[in-house]
Amino acid sequence: MVSFKELGLVNTREMFKKAITGGYAIPAFNFNNMEQMQAIIKACAETKSPVILQVSSGARKYANQTLLRYMAQGAVEYAKELGWEHPQIALHLDHGNSFELCKSCVDYGFSSVMIDGSALPYEENIELTKKVVEYAHQYDVTVEAELGVLAGVEDEVQAEESHYTKPEEVIDFATRTGCDSLAISIGTSHGAYKFTPEQCTVDPETGRLVPPPLAFDILDAIMEKLPGFPIVLHGSSSVPQEYVDIINANGGKMPNAVGIPEDQLRKAAKSAVCKINIDSDSRLAFTAAVRKVLAEKPGEFDPRKYCGPARDEMERLYKHKIIEVLGSDGKAE
Repeated sequence: MVSFKELGLVNTREMFKKAITGGYAIPAFNFNNMEQMQAIIKACAETKSPVILQVSSGARKYANQTLLRYMAQGAVEYAKELGWEHPQIALHLDHGNSFELCKSCVDYGFSSVMIDGSALPYEENIELTKKVVEYAHQYDVTVEAELGVLAGVEDEVQAEESHYTKPEEVIDFATRTGCDSLAISIGTSHGAYKFTPEQCTVDPETGRLVPPPLAFDILDAIMEKLPGFPIVLHGSSSVPQEYVDIINANGGKMPNAVGIPEDQLRKAAKSAVCKINIDSDSRLAFTAAVRKVLAEKPGEFDPRKYCGPARDEMERLYKHKIIEVLGSDGKAE
């Protein structure tokens, strides 16, 4: 058993409390490798933004659970090396699908876990979430739950249709499970293809797809039912079209990739939404930079020569999200 406190990590309880009262959202950036982690920590250290390092079950298999623990500990020390005296970094399991997986992450030093029982019948979701909460809270690890289903694909998580969160259920669910935060469904979606062309309109000037707006009426109703309770948005990448264009121009094939407009995320960040998940955008930034280097220098074979520019591009992306979208800069001096 390893406590997250031994690794220098924090849980999300104080982070979320400050975010709700301060009218901003905490960035929850997924990472799978060293370059992503370096870019996240550098961006957050330079902007003094609290951050949640997210690991999906797929990333945990890819990177190895033991290495992840030391990477998280290394992230804290790296942040201090960069001049961030008191880093506010949480290590979070994204979309845990079983009690056993959540327990293993708690035991390995994660400071926060998500149990996603959203595909289960309502009572089974409550039962599973409550079991995870009871275990995690023994070790001061915070727990995120999910109510409602997001469409799209992200690692092992996939659903063809979304089901909006029912505001009338949130009080009962939060009270009976004891969860610390609640991921809701209001129209966001996993992956780089969040909406079909049929769901979108077309901008007459640019010819690009314009996605439908988020269901802020549902968010408002949930906030009315659970005033001050931490709300989470998954599937909130914006799928920057400049990255899609670079990928497509350099041998890629990503037709009709579209994400959540940043103005809607800014609006959400000023509400009770205190955690916004971003994964696909950093994948796109990484891939665009790598494809560009290899297209311009087809003889290049040193990974540092293309992973380095990819890391720099992700850092730029993370800083943009922190400062221009989430408003979390300067909140963790």
